[in-house]
Amino acid sequence: MIKTAVLGATGYTGTELMRLLSSHPEVDLALVSSKSYAGKKVSDIHPQFKGQIDLTLDQMRVEKIPGSIDLVFCALPHGESAEAGAALLKRGFRVIDLSADFRLNHADLYSQWYKLEHPHQDILGSAAYGLPELYSEVIKGADLVANPGCYPTGVILGLAPLLKHKLINLESIIVDAKSGVSGAGRAPKQPFHFPECTENFKAYRVASHQHTPEIEQELGRIAGEELKITFTPHLVPMVRGILCTTYLELSGSKSEEEIFNLYNSFYSSCPFVRIFEPPLLPETRFVRGSNYCDLALKLDMRTNRLIVISAIDNLVKGASGQAVQNMNIMFDLPEETGLCQTAV
Repeated sequence: MIKTAVLGATGYTGTELMRLLSSHPEVDLALVSSKSYAGKKVSDIHPQFKGQIDLTLDQMRVEKIPGSIDLVFCALPHGESAEAGAALLKRGFRVIDLSADFRLNHADLYSQWYKLEHPHQDILGSAAYGLPELYSEVIKGADLVANPGCYPTGVILGLAPLLKHKLINLESIIVDAKSGVSGAGRAPKQPFHFPECTENFKAYRVASHQHTPEIEQELGRIAGEELKITFTPHLVPMVRGILCTTYLELSGSKSEEEIFNLYNSFYSSCPFVRIFEPPLLPETRFVRGSNYCDLALKLDMRTNRLIVISAIDNLVKGASGQAVQNMNIMFDLPEETGLCQTAV
């Protein structure tokens, strides 16, 4: 059994991690922490775990984590996770970090987009980027895995085959993305208050969303050169789910069928990527509560523009489910172990 700890267990991603780990056949969920609710039982804060997780929430103290723990998940806010992650690595733990603290390779990008000075710049760029469909071999031997952001997961999986085969104009990438409100986290904030969100639909952080450099960094890595994208996120009045619609110009002449076959071949060994055949298109309800990323594409022959659509659950494939998928790879388990839930 893999003995695991979850730091920051009472937020949305931490709660989803506990849900997945508690039913994982190869995991012993041994320690959970929360600064806000230390000393309380998990089921006192989240009653859905009554009779399933009887652990008491500990203070978030890295020095007190038992050496018998095999893997620590950090579901902490940006900045805090960098401190905890560095201390955990120093103690010899393997770590999967769900914040943005180890995703970017350059400290100046981190400070520019997250408005924080990175406290451990010496280990920036040392983490494996935890997108299993692209980097499973690197993830397998890693001590530190940077779990991707939710928007980046949907965008990168949607575009990777095209970039790998150099089929699109790199200056043409326009991403129109929509997310449920849980993407903003559990801490109350006025823009995500129910009366502000319900019966409303809006764009936010236009041309300034913090996931932009992560998307550009990883798309550029696949393409083999730097690139920039136009990325516009929107807030949808639902709890969970992300739908990304990406507009691209083809750099050559390919039929829709050829591109469709390319996607099927590229993701043939990836259990959580599903390619939808026309005319079926992804919807967030098809992935809710699951670890799937659903993809579809449509070639607009009039404009020679390719439209790629991806859907994920931001709390599962966009966060905690992907973290469990990474854990499975790190410990030589089949990727889908504990993650075969059908969408709700």
